[in-house]
Amino acid sequence: MNQQSDRIKSESVSSLVRNYEYIALVFQGGGALGSYQAGVFEALSEAGIEPNWMSGVSIGAINVSIIAGNKPENRVSKLKEFWETITDHGYASQLAGNDNLRTFHNLTSAMMSMIYGVPGFYKPRMLSPWQQSPGQAGATSHYDTSDLKEHLNSLIDWDILNQNSHRLSVGAVNVRTGNYKYFDTALERIGPEHIMASGALPPAFPAVKIGSEFYWDGGIVSNTPLQYLLELNKLHQTLVFQVDLFNARGDMPKTVPEVRARLKDIMYSSRTRNATNRYKKIHDLQTHLRDALSRVDPSKWTLEDKRILEELQDTPQINVLQLIYHHASYEGDQKDYEFSKWTMREHWAAGLEDARRTLSHPEWLKMDQSTGMTLHDVHRDE
Repeated sequence: MNQQSDRIKSESVSSLVRNYEYIALVFQGGGALGSYQAGVFEALSEAGIEPNWMSGVSIGAINVSIIAGNKPENRVSKLKEFWETITDHGYASQLAGNDNLRTFHNLTSAMMSMIYGVPGFYKPRMLSPWQQSPGQAGATSHYDTSDLKEHLNSLIDWDILNQNSHRLSVGAVNVRTGNYKYFDTALERIGPEHIMASGALPPAFPAVKIGSEFYWDGGIVSNTPLQYLLELNKLHQTLVFQVDLFNARGDMPKTVPEVRARLKDIMYSSRTRNATNRYKKIHDLQTHLRDALSRVDPSKWTLEDKRILEELQDTPQINVLQLIYHHASYEGDQKDYEFSKWTMREHWAAGLEDARRTLSHPEWLKMDQSTGMTLHDVHRDE
């Protein structure tokens, strides 16, 4: 009976999402927390939802590139391969299993990630950047990320990633100009260097050269690519799954470690709820202006009125389903570089559960033609 109910629900979800021209994934940066996004995607895959626009920053860029660079039937397994590899880093996992030691476990695991690096991701340099001459390759970063390039090449088919059936965009920052840059398969061919540039967080990781310019992690300027997607996508009905890894809202900290953790949440959350709410306000005002002008006698329209009305005729319906990771109290400020397998699997399971709960509300997937933009968040709306 439950299987039949799940099948009916899945069919209902699939029929609702087919009404949208774009189904978009928007993945924020957040290092080790990124396995939460992988869990969210697994739930979408279970429901038969296939995104055709994927956008990410930093670890979000890595996740969406693995998704975009594989056939639908292989995407979840390739994500698991990536996350199982980078969280297989030694004896800290032997401390798992005792909740009383959890804080100690996480601190130990994070320290191991700093000292020994993360397999398939980054490794410490033989010489400290302080011991190298200015201008040398290792003088501007503590870690070497060449392993990540090899790892991405083993997981991603770059021809599939760049095919026209879907779109991928990843954000980075030009080191020289400080300007934000989106690398977009609709505009250029994307390779491993573009993905690595989006996650090149200084001074841990080196800048990545693309063409004649060098790029750093896009999270330095903006940790979510939602604005880029919404500003470009003005003529399409779009369903957005926005998955953030830092929560702008939180409790008053009581200790210095809690202060550091709270500071990181505020810095990297990019206040996505506020930004989304502002865009919704503008979008809804455009919709109301279009409807108001259409009720005016056409003989009274000015040339400017006609121009505005013509532009607003194609105002799309945007539906944003927002999922934000809610961290456990023991995770602390090292949560984005604590790469233990135990914690990774917890993050993955949390994303899977949150996305399943979101999809259990099929009414959230419906287009609401009475307003230009709708927002849903399982943690808020329930």
